[in-house]
Amino acid sequence: MIIYGDVGSGNCYKIKLLLSLLKINHTWVHIDILNKETQTDDFLSLNPNGKIPVLVLDDDRVLSESNAILGYVAEGTKFIPADPFIKAKMYQWMFFEQYSHEPFIAVARFINKYLGLPAERIQEYHNLQPKGHKALSIMDKALVEYDYLVGNQLTIADIALYAYTHVAGEGGFDLNLYPNIRAWCQRIREYTGYVDMI
Repeated sequence: MIIYGDVGSGNCYKIKLLLSLLKINHTWVHIDILNKETQTDDFLSLNPNGKIPVLVLDDDRVLSESNAILGYVAEGTKFIPADPFIKAKMYQWMFFEQYSHEPFIAVARFINKYLGLPAERIQEYHNLQPKGHKALSIMDKALVEYDYLVGNQLTIADIALYAYTHVAGEGGFDLNLYPNIRAWCQRIREYTGYVDMI
């Protein structure tokens, strides 16, 4: 399989992390979004939406959207619970990641780390902080009782949320305020097969 992406992007890194945890051989093709490499004709023929990551299987089938790729790659593995309700809770967290977490944590990080906090986006950056902290607070409370988000087993929900959470500080979010998240991050880092973002 081939992955088109940038491991500095949380949405791409989550795929890289899962592939490493599962020891799946793959080819990684670096795509530079700042240089508009997602807007070339060749890339748009893979994903008309012009976004990374993109998975191309050995039979040339193509899959985009990071959490869809996680679900496909993890199918039949220990990272997807067998119990239907627990599996639904896992997907609940993955929808949370895309709609209540990533739009704030990841965007604040992008504005700060990649754009250098330009004057025209400072107000947007500050507006993202309360919503990002709300998402982190929800996660921190969920991690009081269990080691991972849906129990005591790592799932693709944890992988999806870890990607941008563990670098939330680059978006101005102080993870010292969230001890349960910090402990959860450490547990994931100690998992066999773990690989760093960069």
